[in-house]
Amino acid sequence: MDVKIVASPVELGKTAGTVAAQLIRETIATNGTANIIMATGASQFETINQLIAEKDIDWSKVTMFHLDEYIGLPVTHPASFRKYLQQRFLSKLPPLQAVHLINGETDPIKECARLDELIKQLPIDVALVGIGENGHLAFNDPPADFEAEAPYIVVELDAACRLQQLGEGWFKSLEEVPQQAISMSVRQILKSKNIICSVPDSRKALAVKNTIEQPVSNLYPASILQLHAGCTIYLDQYAAALLSNR
Repeated sequence: MDVKIVASPVELGKTAGTVAAQLIRETIATNGTANIIMATGASQFETINQLIAEKDIDWSKVTMFHLDEYIGLPVTHPASFRKYLQQRFLSKLPPLQAVHLINGETDPIKECARLDELIKQLPIDVALVGIGENGHLAFNDPPADFEAEAPYIVVELDAACRLQQLGEGWFKSLEEVPQQAISMSVRQILKSKNIICSVPDSRKALAVKNTIEQPVSNLYPASILQLHAGCTIYLDQYAAALLSNR
């Protein structure tokens, strides 16, 4: 794991998005196709903006998987991650080779099984992820399941996670925030060849400190990224504020 600190959220997004774009280009040049994972949420705004602004990516050779989605939330809801990706990413690009979004409005066990079969066939080249205020990776809240082998799992969302979603303005009340989600498992995320982790904002500073400076523990789920040689965490000065060695 490598850590890079920049001044602002915009600079963070430009840097992370540029690196992700170059990795996608290189993978297509080498393999003919590229398989990516896209995260959502406020932390990804600038990174996604940069990625879609990049030139010379043959998106017709890119297959996209979706990191996580609420269970029971309509795609029309402002907090729907499917809606987020369609509006902020997919609608701004030429058609991709394939897009595998998570349907949180169907039987979650069957949906996990469907996605499992799809992702098992394709190695992930580039994963774009973030870190939650509670240190979660995808929706794997603490104590995260580091042993689950299935690529997609049903998870319970803890109070800190649900409060973050409320605080970011995605929901009108805490009661409206779903209590369950479908999430890519920790082990599946770690199978990615390259991981680009974008983490802006002072709200994430303690989670960032725990991710980077605590021993690897499922109490700090994103700390598992310490074990991934192809992971780079991009921080702005606010998210990096509590690090001992800046």
